[in-house]
Formats: sequence, structure tokens, C-alpha cells
Amino acid sequence: MALSPTAAQRRVIAAADPVTGRLKGTEAQLAALVKRGLAFRHPRPPHDHFLTPAGHRIREAPAEPDAVMVVPEAPAAPDAGGGFAARVGGEAAAPGDTGPARLREVRGAWQGLLELRRMTHSDGSTDRPCAWERSHLVRAAALALEAAGHRPVGPDGGDGYRVRATPQPEAVAVYEADGTALRGCAATLERAGWQVGEHTEPRTRARYLLASPRKV
Repeated sequence: MALSPTAAQRRVIAAADPVTGRLKGTEAQLAALVKRGLAFRHPRPPHDHFLTPAGHRIREAPAEPDAVMVVPEAPAAPDAGGGFAARVGGEAAAPGDTGPARLREVRGAWQGLLELRRMTHSDGSTDRPCAWERSHLVRAAALALEAAGHRPVGPDGGDGYRVRATPQPEAVAVYEADGTALRGCAATLERAGWQVGEHTEPRTRARYLLASPRKV
């Protein structure tokens, strides 16, 4: 449990960049938002601060100065190891982790990842994966798919994507029961900066994608 942000902190949150969630404020204000799990400090210079999905929820919600808010203990940015995790397929959704709230979290995580690309690539580009994605291949590919509106397969099977690690360096496998949906996943990953090829498993004859982050 944590108290709602102060009026001054709410003004900082309200003034955040609507796309990237970049924050401006005093060091004390920004540090307080980080402590509450509503912002995170970028690990690379110039060490700007950005809203977490919990911060985005407060920014979009009606102002309630005296309300008590429940926020995650840690930032939920894609590179923070916090509460947010892209769905790789096969896992059960947590209670309340569906609908508009989930869409906001996914959107916030994807925008945060694009900003991470911009800040870590020497040319400032956002059209190809960054170092974080190369070290978190499955989560990165799953985030690209979920952010584009693809649905992960549920714990009981059915239609939807599954992203799995492979023995091949810097490559993940993406499965989809529907061939049309598999091609849609390929198009999404290509737009997100991944190299994609379609393959067939020799034993099961199942079609799948082999995807690797594009380097140039």
C-alpha cells in the first residue's frame, strides 16, 4: 500500500510526455515517484525519468487527492524486472490483469522500450532491437506481439501465439495454430525490427517462425 502522490507530484505526472512518459521535475519529486513505483530512472545518461505503467494509470485517472492507491513495489518498466511481464503464451492471466488496464501496461512497456532503443542506439533509431532485447529475447518478442494486438495462447491451449527459446543464439521460435495468424506475427516482428523466417518441424510438421533481432 502507498499513499496517493502529493498535489505537486500529480502535477509532475500530469505534465509527463503523453507518448514516452518522460518526466520533468525536481530531483526530490522524481526520487519520490521512483520510490512509490510510479517512475523509473533510465540507467544510461542523461538518466531521465519515465512513468511506469502504474504512473500512466494515475496520469489517466481522474484526480482523487485523498484516495489511497495500491501500486507495485517495483517499477514495471520492461528493463526493471518489476511487476510487468509480456505474455509469452501458455501462462494464466493474473486476476485483474486483463482488459483496459492490461492494454495500458502493454502500451506503456512498448513505448518505454522504444525510448530505450532511441537512447541506447548511437544514431537514436527506434527501428531495430536494442541490447536489452538481445538479452531478453523471449520477453522482447512477446512484447512486440502483444503490443501489436496479437493474443497469446492460454494455459489450456487453443488459438494464440507462443514464444519459446531455441538452442540457436539470438533466436526465438514463435508458434501459432492458425497459419494466417502466424504470417501476421511474422509481419509484426519484421516491423519491430526482427529478421523472421518460416520453418517446419521435421517430426510434427508444425509450422513456426524463427526470429532474430535485426542488427542494422
